Amino acid sequence: MTDAVVQKLKTIFPFGIERYAEFCGQTTVYVAADQFHNVALFLRDDEAMQFDLLVDVYGTDRLKLGQSPRFAANYELYSVPQNRFLRVIVAAPDPTGSNGKAALPVLPSVTDIWPTADWLERETYDLMGLEFSGHPWLRRMMMPDNWVGHPLRKDYPLGGEPVYFSHDHDNPRFGHLGQQIMVGPSFLTELPPDMDAEAHMVVNMGPQHPATHGVLRLAVELDGETVLKVRPEVGYLHSGFEKTGENKRYEKFIPYCDRMDYLAPMSNNMAYVMTVEKLMDVDIPEYVQYVRVILNELQRIGSHLVWLATHSMDVSGTMHSLLMYAFAMRERILDIFEMVCGARMTTSYFSVGGLRWPLPGAFKDAVKDFLQDFAGVMVDMETMLTHNPIWLSRTRGIGYLQAEEAIALGVTGPLLRAAGVPLDLRKARPYSCYDHFDFDVPTSTDADCYARYEVRILEMRQSMRIVEQGLNRLKPGPYRTSDRKVALPPREELSSSMESLIHHFKLVTEGYRPPEGQVYLAAENPKGWLGFGIISDGTAIPYRLRVRGPSFVNLQATDTMARGRYVSDLIAVIGSIDIVLGEVDR
Repeated sequence: MTDAVVQKLKTIFPFGIERYAEFCGQTTVYVAADQFHNVALFLRDDEAMQFDLLVDVYGTDRLKLGQSPRFAANYELYSVPQNRFLRVIVAAPDPTGSNGKAALPVLPSVTDIWPTADWLERETYDLMGLEFSGHPWLRRMMMPDNWVGHPLRKDYPLGGEPVYFSHDHDNPRFGHLGQQIMVGPSFLTELPPDMDAEAHMVVNMGPQHPATHGVLRLAVELDGETVLKVRPEVGYLHSGFEKTGENKRYEKFIPYCDRMDYLAPMSNNMAYVMTVEKLMDVDIPEYVQYVRVILNELQRIGSHLVWLATHSMDVSGTMHSLLMYAFAMRERILDIFEMVCGARMTTSYFSVGGLRWPLPGAFKDAVKDFLQDFAGVMVDMETMLTHNPIWLSRTRGIGYLQAEEAIALGVTGPLLRAAGVPLDLRKARPYSCYDHFDFDVPTSTDADCYARYEVRILEMRQSMRIVEQGLNRLKPGPYRTSDRKVALPPREELSSSMESLIHHFKLVTEGYRPPEGQVYLAAENPKGWLGFGIISDGTAIPYRLRVRGPSFVNLQATDTMARGRYVSDLIAVIGSIDIVLGEVDR
């Protein structure tokens, strides 16, 4: 099928398709910049293509790879009807400066084709310095408007960089650095062009609002109490995980994954280590696969429990009992994690090639006890909410997001399934050993806040099914791969084999070295698709490390869901998305 896609593209666009490559079972098509917009439209609309979901957009600075042009944009596409991925890479022509000022490389925007490109292009513009012509409102997103330069460029320092401000722009003392200051309008002084602050009231919700669960600002245009437009502003918490990851050895980045969606560290770790394992073509023992699935499903339950507790409190203000029920059960899950790895939230238990150590002997009994107790608690929580008149009035018919809108905005996870699209990567493209399990993918066609509640409740029940099956099938076995690319030699070999001793020493001190190449992997996290993209130059440190946070992409749907509703409904809308700002700002 991949060959047919490439051949059709080459036939339709003989001067637009420069080349294509296969690596680790993934196809990459290189497209000329002047033909890219037409190619993108064809990829979305052609019946044989139907790449309707733009998963990710991210830039690459190829300065140290010695490739020209220096900058390129990567587009990760997915076809919901065809269930396949495709990567498109477009090199941005090197810019020519004008009036002595530094110019940015330019590519055409695809926001008119995939609306989710709005935020993804803005992020790439901000952090990599790629400009997208035709973008409706190209502004910095993570960094202040007066920040100098673009942090993800390879000639930008990791830390200790000088800080300049807009009044330094034309100061000759700073030379060419001053010219890099992007003097642009600030959110403090200018609103998006489609917001009318003269005809309507524009108010801020956040960034210190308890219902946003973090430093999120919403600029809300109101006609009375009716919401006309909502523009989320992010970047207050920007942590620079990608920049850090490009300066750490592969195995040293695992602890940073815990701190993105800090309510789902096991899930974050799994997505990252699977990406590195795919890059290195490492086989994983069956015992490891089952342990990972069991812990990931416990993590899904724990994440949904925090969402349920906080969302019900925000919306109804009376669900103190439910909050205690939910957090008590989550504490039980954290107790299990602590038993497994000594940590409750910053687990870092999964490693490339396996687990840090095997499960403790009391693990099965602890999980079985939890499942037995949680089954009763689930009944109690549903009794409190499912037919609660306050809950129904605050969630049913609120925050509509239809399937077509969700796909166009790149929405994944429970939000997409609540719109009637049964897309779950654990089923559609099974990873680890999910294909060994019998479980259903809950969906709803109501597409409102209440439907998202129903989907998450049913997901917790399916996770219980998966965990129970995993416990019954879990058999003793090796907890790490035997592949010496990533595995340390057995301890008994070190006293008898010089080669093993040297290999042990080099792995510990230098790390493993994946082959040159590029991979992208998305995993089904509690909040949606968590994606990791890695470009390897053959060294022990990723040349490019991309993180796609589902909270970041899903948050873009806020405006669509909130328009025409009341201010109070914004609380229900934001809560139904289930965001963690550590994953939004990465």
